[in-house]
Amino acid sequence: MAGNPTQPEMKMLPGAGAAQAQPVAATTTTTTGVIGSTAPTRQLYELPRDELEHLAEEYGLDPTRYKHRQHLVAALHDRRQMIASMDREAMLDVIKWGRRPVTFNATKEQIAQEIARIKTMRFDGLSQRGLIALARLRGVQVHDGDPTPVCIKRLKKQEGIFQRINRKRRAMLGQIVANIVGENESATDYQFLPPPGGVAGPSAPAQPTSSATIKREIEESGLFGGIAGRIKKSADSYVNQKLDEIEARIDRKLDEIDRRLAEWRDKEIANRLRILKITLWASVIVGAFSLIYTYVKVYFGAG
Repeated sequence: MAGNPTQPEMKMLPGAGAAQAQPVAATTTTTTGVIGSTAPTRQLYELPRDELEHLAEEYGLDPTRYKHRQHLVAALHDRRQMIASMDREAMLDVIKWGRRPVTFNATKEQIAQEIARIKTMRFDGLSQRGLIALARLRGVQVHDGDPTPVCIKRLKKQEGIFQRINRKRRAMLGQIVANIVGENESATDYQFLPPPGGVAGPSAPAQPTSSATIKREIEESGLFGGIAGRIKKSADSYVNQKLDEIEARIDRKLDEIDRRLAEWRDKEIANRLRILKITLWASVIVGAFSLIYTYVKVYFGAG
């Protein structure tokens, strides 16, 4: 009928019965373009067995104690949670005591990985909170209120008799090598590594960190490992020193090039100004002669 308003077109759901059919209004969808997505970070359970074992060693865990992959993943997860709940200042105390190279703004996991590389059993100079943090990262059950002698006793009790004998043997070898080399215990203050980018703040001065003595390195890593580590550090220090010298030489050359370019630019500008002045004076002189000539020609040429 003409009086009834026009009804919108209704669509029926396919495959529905006559009794269950319900009208569905046509909807319009707008496309806003393709939304980019980034690949999610790989979880622990997605890593292969060899990467899990390498990650466990970095966190101070013994992967051979976990026969099944699920147990290793659970241990890594628990270790990460424990590291996240630890006191960062206590962990930095262990870093300073062990003289491990880290930046001041390093994360807790990076600090824990460096602490896991400390194998020494000499705890002289380590604070109580640092000793508790070290014991927890070594898998020793300690509490915040435990005194220092109790923590040290539990840490040494964890060390086996054969490990203790090997450590004593490495310490003796380290003492012999230190006497041959003539190296003494250094009492220099610990310095953090400069942050990435070479910008050193007040809390992280851009000075090289004081490395451990060769005696301690041999005691921790063995004779060949300690000597190889010391040679590597010396080579890295030499390379970094030469790179700094090359960088300083390049900076001096660039400064000299800039200075010469500035002198050449000043001379070029002065020459162009001189040419403009000469051109201007020549134009003024030619114009004056032209005016004089015109004046003489007009007033004296007719006579």
